[in-house]
Amino acid sequence: MQASMRTRTLALATLSLLNLFSVGAGVAVADFTPGRKLAPRPPAVAERLVAATSGTIGAADTAAARMPDGATLTGRLNGVLGTTKTPIKAVVIDAATGRELFAKDADSPATPASTTKIVTTTAALASAGPSHRITTRAVRGDGDSVVLVGGGDPTLTVRPPAPDAGHPPYASLTDLAAQTATALKAQGLTRVRVDYDATAYQGPRTAYGWKPNYLPDGEVAPVSALTVDEGRVAPGERARVQDPPAAAAAQFATLLKRAGIAAVAGRPARAAATAPKLGAVQSPPLSALIEHLLTESDNDVAEAVARQVAISRGAPGSFTGAAAAVRQVLAGLGVADGVEVNDGSGLSAANRITPHALARIAALASSPEHPELRSVITGMPVAGFSGTLSPPRYTTGQSLAGAGYVHAKTGTLAGVSTLAGITADADGRLLAFAFMAGDGTAPVDPSVLDRLAATVAACGC
Repeated sequence: MQASMRTRTLALATLSLLNLFSVGAGVAVADFTPGRKLAPRPPAVAERLVAATSGTIGAADTAAARMPDGATLTGRLNGVLGTTKTPIKAVVIDAATGRELFAKDADSPATPASTTKIVTTTAALASAGPSHRITTRAVRGDGDSVVLVGGGDPTLTVRPPAPDAGHPPYASLTDLAAQTATALKAQGLTRVRVDYDATAYQGPRTAYGWKPNYLPDGEVAPVSALTVDEGRVAPGERARVQDPPAAAAAQFATLLKRAGIAAVAGRPARAAATAPKLGAVQSPPLSALIEHLLTESDNDVAEAVARQVAISRGAPGSFTGAAAAVRQVLAGLGVADGVEVNDGSGLSAANRITPHALARIAALASSPEHPELRSVITGMPVAGFSGTLSPPRYTTGQSLAGAGYVHAKTGTLAGVSTLAGITADADGRLLAFAFMAGDGTAPVDPSVLDRLAATVAACGC
């Protein structure tokens, strides 16, 4: 009977939420990265979780629900843990009070993989704010030169603007070239050299702990303040260019030629602070970028968002500067303990985060006291519906109980699998959790993490 009731609740909530979430903190699409096929995002949650994500039902509703008995929940989770020999560190806490309901090595650091993105995005929203946009500019340089100035937007695309694509328009290099050509012609210039300024970022383009195959395999592009289509050789391609800013300048010169300006690609430059502006384009708001990067686990956008934390705090736009700035912001929120990172994406195998830290941050993001962090929750993949938790995950067996109810970020590296997020249990109590499996020495089956999360969601205990 209970399973049937839950199924009906999920089905009804699925239909009713199609419209509710289109007015949420971010956008109601699964993916807006240039070159990828767009598709509507499935409904974000089941009925009992609306309070945690949209504010449609008072947030007090979940806090008023009965808190599960820790001993009962522990017994059920231990039953799942007993089915695997993989080492797993885990914690479940009450989101409203922070009370620990289950813990296993919860204060022991582990490799977080892409659950690092929960840390990155929380810090970015708390520092730069959900409405922040990243600007790419073209300005006058020395003589007859134009300087293309990157602000760190990896979603800048060579494609024309698409305002009716069903998502916030991403910045278009084609649009910027048209603006620039118009301004140059008004100044009587029809022949220019395109230099490029990527000095908003400093330091190496790869992080400590990244494997040598990440760039050639297309897992991520060399991190730069100026890049087009995430540094891909063409929109939608996996392969990346070796020098993103130089490639961007070459593309910009080609677009200027099409707009009637004789342009050639130039060299690195630093734009003067007082340089006359020729044009500018802006990224979607940070809230939308964050929803996308969490749902799709986009490494390029995650690294850009981490740098925005550093820039917003006046710190160097480097891996080191971003990591330090992220930790400073988290400290201000009271959730820095147990977090040590070297990048924003979680590709670094040297990152270390405790399960307690991830659960506390997820709980904070769901809190009605921090509406500016809501995109962390609305961006998390929904079990059995979206992103990295799409089917076949949460479609069979014990994990099916979590379908539609578990909101969580996945993480995968060699020998590591992680899952962290929130769910409302069967009584409607909002809980935060983190499950971190593997030590990098052997393959890990993520299904055990799905079964753990589903056990939390199904608990009416």
